[in-house]
Amino acid sequence: MKKVLILGGILMAGILGYFHIPYISQPSCQPIRQTDLNETFSVLPRYVRFIEGFLGSANKFFLSGHRVNFYLFTDHPEKVPSINLAPEKRLFIIPVQNYSRWQDISMNRMDIISNHVHSHWRYEVDYLYSMDIDVQMFEHIGVEIIDTLVGTISSWQYTKPRDSNSYERHPESRAAIPHGEGDFYYAASFYGGSVSEVYKLTTACFKGVTEDRANGIEAKWHEESHLNKYLLYHKPTRLLSPEYYWDEELIRPRIIRVKRLSSVRKDLQEVRF
Repeated sequence: MKKVLILGGILMAGILGYFHIPYISQPSCQPIRQTDLNETFSVLPRYVRFIEGFLGSANKFFLSGHRVNFYLFTDHPEKVPSINLAPEKRLFIIPVQNYSRWQDISMNRMDIISNHVHSHWRYEVDYLYSMDIDVQMFEHIGVEIIDTLVGTISSWQYTKPRDSNSYERHPESRAAIPHGEGDFYYAASFYGGSVSEVYKLTTACFKGVTEDRANGIEAKWHEESHLNKYLLYHKPTRLLSPEYYWDEELIRPRIIRVKRLSSVRKDLQEVRF
């Protein structure tokens, strides 16, 4: 019997939806400080309000006509709105715990994904793609994204020279990439691949996060730094251009002719608790 292709989209909302804080000049590989808990920018955003816009656009543009399971992680399952999806698409709401800092949200989602692949998803889907919830789709995203291991080039850094990319450079971190090494800078906002490869990626990245924590270290861009280290030595079999995750803080140049998936503009004050 021929196996039916089923895809899983891992969505992060509420506790697991986070946004990129505007760059703040500071040394990378910072020791974990208790005062981080009180820093102004570490207050968690209320991301539940982005769910309806994301799912409405994904229902229309994401792999139309194919069977897709959306796995939505949130610490506010009771606040998820009712969404009418196409018959071939299903939504699964998975409650998760709250965390004190957005940095912990960012780093722990690799562990959550790895655990759910091992316990459930390897029996349910063939491919998995992780996306932030604070995005919307504007053009069709089809089977061109299907491959063994898929990375998306960051819209912030695709024109920068390799040595200017925001890799973790401090050798103390497990996410460290030495100067002179690196291919592209990959966005943690959209990546995926086969279930087995996503399991390897998320397990390895969380192992690096855990080892850093044991040494009092946080990588420069948290789980995204570990993702870039992994993809440097485990090359993606499919590379997606920045049109598959464009940041609305940027002016779109002529070279990016299509904006398929884009972040939603948000006000920092507006999304705080």
